[in-house]
Amino acid sequence: MNIKNIKTKSLGLVLVASAVFGLSGCNKFLDVNTNPNNPDKADPSLLLPTVEASISQVVGNSLQVYGSIWAQYWTQSPSSSQYKTVDQYQVSNANTNTAWVALYRNALNNAQMIIDSKEAKNEYYKGIAYLLKAYTFQVATDAFGDVPVAEALTGAEHRSPKYDSQEVVYDSVFNFVDKGLALLKTPNANAVGTQDMLFGGDLTRWTAFGNTLKLKAYLRLSEKNSTKAAAGVKALYDSKATFLDKGVSITYTSTGGNENPLYNEMIGLGRTQNIVASATVAKAFKRNNDPRLYAFFSILPKQDTIAYIPQGSFEINSEKLVSPPSALVAGNANDAQSALAPVWLFSSAESKFLQAEAIVRGWGSGDATALFNQGIKESFKAAKLTDAQSDVYLANAVDAKDFSDKSATAKLESIITQKYYAMCGSQGFEAWSEWRRTGYPTFFEVSVASRLGAGRWPLRLPYPQNEVTSNGNFPGIKFLYEPVWWDVK
Repeated sequence: MNIKNIKTKSLGLVLVASAVFGLSGCNKFLDVNTNPNNPDKADPSLLLPTVEASISQVVGNSLQVYGSIWAQYWTQSPSSSQYKTVDQYQVSNANTNTAWVALYRNALNNAQMIIDSKEAKNEYYKGIAYLLKAYTFQVATDAFGDVPVAEALTGAEHRSPKYDSQEVVYDSVFNFVDKGLALLKTPNANAVGTQDMLFGGDLTRWTAFGNTLKLKAYLRLSEKNSTKAAAGVKALYDSKATFLDKGVSITYTSTGGNENPLYNEMIGLGRTQNIVASATVAKAFKRNNDPRLYAFFSILPKQDTIAYIPQGSFEINSEKLVSPPSALVAGNANDAQSALAPVWLFSSAESKFLQAEAIVRGWGSGDATALFNQGIKESFKAAKLTDAQSDVYLANAVDAKDFSDKSATAKLESIITQKYYAMCGSQGFEAWSEWRRTGYPTFFEVSVASRLGAGRWPLRLPYPQNEVTSNGNFPGIKFLYEPVWWDVK
C-alpha cells in the first residue's frame, strides 16, 4: 500500500491510498516490524498524518463493521452478501489480516519512527506519537486479546515478536500515555502545525486526549481489577486532569481516495448496500420515542418510518426492503454525503459518559447527573438535532428520565445504555467493547444466523492468518467466543 499526503484547504493533510483497508481488501500480510513503503528515517511532520489516518482507516472501516454488526446496530442486507459471515459469527483468521496490518505496520510503525527520531526539539511530535501509540495498542488488545508490545516495532531484531499478556499491554498503554503527556510539557520544542489532522497542533487538546484515553482505559478494567481501576481514576482526578469537551475526528472530503473509509469501500464494492438497520437498536429507539433513529438511518422511498429486520435474519427476509444507515454515519452506499462523514476516535458524548461513570463509581468528583445529561445533549447535537428535542427526550424517555433518583447500579446501566445509543453507527467497535465489559445494554439477541452454538456470542476478533502461519511465537488459536482478559461479564 503506497501512502502519500496532499495538502488541502479543508484538511491540511489527507491520506490518499492505493488500496482500501476493508473487510474485502487485500489479505497479504506484511511483517509488523517491516514497512517497505517508508524509509528508515523521515520527518515527524510527514509521519504524523500517516499515523492518524491509518488509525482512522481501521477504526472507521473494518472495526466499524465488526463492531456495528456485533453491537446490533447493523445487520446484513437481505439483498446482498458481503458481511454474512460477520452476522453468522463465523469470521476466519484471513478476514483480519488487513486490520492487523493497518494497526501495526502503518499506525504503530510510523508512530515509533517519530518516537525514535533523533532530530532536535521534536518532543511535541514524540508526545503525540506516544498518545497515538497508546490509543492504537488499546484498540489492538481490545480486539484480539494478547498482542506483541515489548518485541514489536523493533525492526529486524524480532521478526517473530512474542505476545504480551493483555494485562501487560494495558500497563504499557498507561505508560505510553504518561510519557506522551510529559513530553507535551517540554518547553521550547518545535511547534506542531496543520500536519496534525486531529487538533492542528493544539497541545491543550492533546493533553485532554491523553487524560480521556487514560480514563477510558482504567474504566475498561472496572470489572476485572476494580482496585487498580479505582486507583488510576482517582489519581487522574487528584491531578486535576482535564478531559475532552469536543469530539476527536478526521474529516473527509468527496475527492477520490479521501472519502470516509467505510464509504470508500462501498464505492469499491459497486455501491452495494450491504448493511441495514437491525431490529435490536431500532426497537430500542422506538421504545424511547428517540428521534435519533431517523438521524442514524435513512427512510426508504415511499415509506414514512425506518424499516428493520431481526439481527441476522437476512435469509428469512429475502424479499424485504430494509432501511440503510444514513450518510451521517457513512453507511448509505447511494448517498454521496456518506463520503463526508467523520471517523470518531472519541466523541464528545463518550467523554461525558466516561466522566459520569467515574463519579457514579465513587472514583471521580463532579456532578454525574449533569454529565449524563450533557452526554445525551452532545449526542443529539452530533445527530443534527436540537436542544429542545434532547430536553423532551430527557424528560420522557424510558432509558433516560429520572437518572438522579436511581441507585448506583441503575445509574451505571443508564450511562452505558445511553453511550450505546450515542455511538450508533459511528463508534461501533467501542459500543461492542462496552457491552463486553459491562453487559449493557441488556436487550441484545443472538443473531438468527449464528453458527457459534447456543448461548455463544462473538467476544473477540480471531488472530490474522499470516500471524498464525509466519510468527514463530504465535501463542495459539483463540475462538471467537472466548472472552478477552478484562471481559468477565
